[in-house]
Amino acid sequence: MLDILKVIGRSEELFADDVSRHEEELQSIIRSSSFLVLGASGSIGQAVCRQIFKRNPKKLHLVDINENNMTEVVRDLRSTYGYTNGEFGTFILDIGSVEFDAMIRNSEGYDYVFNLSALKHVRSEKDPYTLMRMIKVNIFCTEQTIRQTAERGCKKYFCVSTDKAANPVSMMGASKRIMEMFLMRSSQTQTISTARFANVAFSEGSLLQGFSLRLAKGQPLVGPSDIRRYFVTPTESGELCLMAGLFGQNRDIYFPKLREELHLITFSEIADRFLHMHGYKAYQCASEQEARALAATLPAKGQWPVYFTPSDTSGEKSFEEFYTGTETLDMASYDDIGVIKNDLAFDPELLRVFETEITGMLDRRAWSKAELVDLFNRMLPEFAHKETGKFLDGKM
Repeated sequence: MLDILKVIGRSEELFADDVSRHEEELQSIIRSSSFLVLGASGSIGQAVCRQIFKRNPKKLHLVDINENNMTEVVRDLRSTYGYTNGEFGTFILDIGSVEFDAMIRNSEGYDYVFNLSALKHVRSEKDPYTLMRMIKVNIFCTEQTIRQTAERGCKKYFCVSTDKAANPVSMMGASKRIMEMFLMRSSQTQTISTARFANVAFSEGSLLQGFSLRLAKGQPLVGPSDIRRYFVTPTESGELCLMAGLFGQNRDIYFPKLREELHLITFSEIADRFLHMHGYKAYQCASEQEARALAATLPAKGQWPVYFTPSDTSGEKSFEEFYTGTETLDMASYDDIGVIKNDLAFDPELLRVFETEITGMLDRRAWSKAELVDLFNRMLPEFAHKETGKFLDGKM
């Protein structure tokens, strides 16, 4: 089994001490509570499900639109932990659908709701239609599920944000920052916490998962040479969400205490480690064409073709950060988790304008990316959108 920690340049798990210190309280809360996990079959969703399931919840319901992935979630839970004493169920539903609304209306309600559904890729902002889908999922479906579950007595609502929401340069990151603004409004009537965290190593659809797939298919490894990222393991992503969801106070944003000098790492460094662990040495190619050609012959010589070049695609940030200089931090409550403490502060008129304009675009069935970028700029004066006209669909 691949040692993810070694690949991302760490020797120790991040949150083990914090989780261990609160284990008795975690078990007590989970055993006596009911849970709804939205986006349950994604990488973070699966990690959260494992954290809850293994502590024997009173009730655990999982919702996701991906039927095949949900099948694997159930098989994984049963194969690892067996069964729980409480109620367990899965639902293959779109959280924006009539069917989902009917399910919530006819449920007994949930104590805790974990919303892990999101469009998380920068590649999703290349065209105006996928970009609008991102806005709907990341912002409006979140708002909708908060209302729906609050009406059924939800005690606590958690949803996942991203480190890319801090000083965003991508539309994806900006959509999550705007989501945080809407969460602020909803926090007046519902207790809400969230988390910003790093890339989840080898998560579904990630470049690192792509490394595994390329190796299995005998294909070159390709990526940016100059992009540095923070990484957490899948298990750590579930632990951070669980801690934030159960212990976070209203409007808290949890994040991992990762340090630039120790934990920021380039994809090319990860590729070197990854290939070394599989018995290969990276061979830097001069072009995509050369990399494809050499994939047939280099592996037999103990080498693997790679092609890493400076990033030139839209929305890419050269490094990541979890908070801005204007946010209030609590760095003392946990060993390896920081907390952004937010007071109630939002501009209701700005949120109304955003809702009105997006609704208008949807009603007329026509909008451009330029219109959406302009609207995002009005919402976020600090938004520094990086538009190059090049997107990941144009790369290997």
